[in-house]
Amino acid sequence: MEIVRRTLPSDPPELDARLHPVLRRILAARGITDMTQLDYAMGGMLRPSGLGDLDSAARRLARAVAEGERTLIVGDFDADGATGTALLVGALRAMGHPNVDFVVPNRFDFGYGLSPRLVRHIAEQDQPELLVTVDNGISSVTGVAEARSSGIEVIITDHHLPGADLPDASAIVNPNLRGAEFPSKALAGVGVAFYVLAATRAELARTGHFRAGRRAPNLGQFVDLVALGTVADLVPLDRNNRILVAQGLRRIRRNECRPGIRALLDVAGRDVGRVSATDLAFFVAPRLNAAGRLDDMSVGIRCLLTDDPAEARSLAAELDALNRDRRRIQEDMEQDALTDLEEIDSEDAVVCLFQPGWHQGVVGLVASRVKEKLHRPVLAFAPDRPGSATLKGSARSIPGFHIRDALAAVEALHPGLIDRFGGHAMAAGLSLDQANLPAFREAIQAYGQEHLSDDMLANRIQTDGELAAEDLSVDLALALREWGPWGQGFPEPTFDGWFDILDRRPIGTGHCKLRVAPRGTRRAIDALVFYRLPDEFEGSGPVRLVYQLEVNESLGQVTPQLLVRQVL
Repeated sequence: MEIVRRTLPSDPPELDARLHPVLRRILAARGITDMTQLDYAMGGMLRPSGLGDLDSAARRLARAVAEGERTLIVGDFDADGATGTALLVGALRAMGHPNVDFVVPNRFDFGYGLSPRLVRHIAEQDQPELLVTVDNGISSVTGVAEARSSGIEVIITDHHLPGADLPDASAIVNPNLRGAEFPSKALAGVGVAFYVLAATRAELARTGHFRAGRRAPNLGQFVDLVALGTVADLVPLDRNNRILVAQGLRRIRRNECRPGIRALLDVAGRDVGRVSATDLAFFVAPRLNAAGRLDDMSVGIRCLLTDDPAEARSLAAELDALNRDRRRIQEDMEQDALTDLEEIDSEDAVVCLFQPGWHQGVVGLVASRVKEKLHRPVLAFAPDRPGSATLKGSARSIPGFHIRDALAAVEALHPGLIDRFGGHAMAAGLSLDQANLPAFREAIQAYGQEHLSDDMLANRIQTDGELAAEDLSVDLALALREWGPWGQGFPEPTFDGWFDILDRRPIGTGHCKLRVAPRGTRRAIDALVFYRLPDEFEGSGPVRLVYQLEVNESLGQVTPQLLVRQVL
């Protein structure tokens, strides 16, 4: 692994002199040129013009609210879909919709998105007049056709990349539609839903819906959901998304969040008053996602929707138990994957993994972990149900190699090889017949050999350089936390340096805590190292660590600590 340190612009901006010098350097390296770019007031959000059929969607939804039409929100089984579903249901009810509910496809029964089979089930069980998708639907051409043939209208809200054909829906709201002029393509599904709701509220106000004793709801009360879904989906945190996440974090820190989010933070042992985007990404989102991976995401959506703290605590405990089960399954699958890697050609540009006993809800996590280890695109497959000949796959990629475009190219060259696919540049999903897996492996490998350059495959990690010993402080750690949110596209400050190991001990299962000091100093500090054991550092000399500087607030004390990302 090669460390590449971020460089400052040739003409560094003059940011607020009151900021810590290290923080000024970090912000400048991320393209911040003036302090207004760090103003995260809601008024700074992008205007909605150019966001697809937003006006048509708002008019149709407003009519459904005013006339009480039976409306179903069709969600997805990940955290972005769950938060978007809870947002649409909760906000439409707050606007006075008397007849809105949700359905989320069980991935084991209906697969992904608005499939014809799901539509037939919905038509028989719920008999809705209007379906609204969130975080899915842009590829559901046949599902929308099935709905129309059943007399059901469909509004699609999504952010995934569209295919060659678009569904024949009443309205499609997606910033990634070809020709869409909305300035940001980075909205998560929950962010798209937030814009749809803002436009719907404006349309209801225009038509007088809120005059008869009804008050237009403040959509800010739901921005905690938007923050959670945006961070969980790993979309780039451009300024528009940073505004949404920052506003949501402020609401959570004031303990004005949904009881379900509070309960999920509590069960994860996180301090609500000091919550960060990292807490949402690594402690809340996995517990929420566990429901969709192993069971039914409806339990997660109910947790986010309930106003009863006791019910929220009960549902959060259920999600926490599912997450523990997920971890055990994932550990076994990762061990299988590591064994399989011993038999895979080290020159393979793209790695394809499959085990008949794997769980389809966890293959994405396995693909991600192997991708981090090998720094190359990875696809992991599992049967869609035990003994099935249909495989569900999850792909994770590296910068520069657009994995959805790769799947589209394979499908174009080999029609019928893939049953269906969709996704983004860095992550995608697909299904295919198990008999087609060898041919698919060969096809994706050929595409990778042609399009993956040596530069893409070079395993580099970017850092913000080395910190002086005196900068390993609570003051800097708090400043770094305060001036987030950090995430995809606005990376969390990461540093590297050489350290002497003073002490080491195990923590948890398979992790350890080091006591280290910058080489040549006596300034000791704790360092948490995950997936490494203390005996791996026995007898070693100075080590080079890639780390993030954090605040440790345990046992009533506030101290700095390092969260180690790599040991070199």
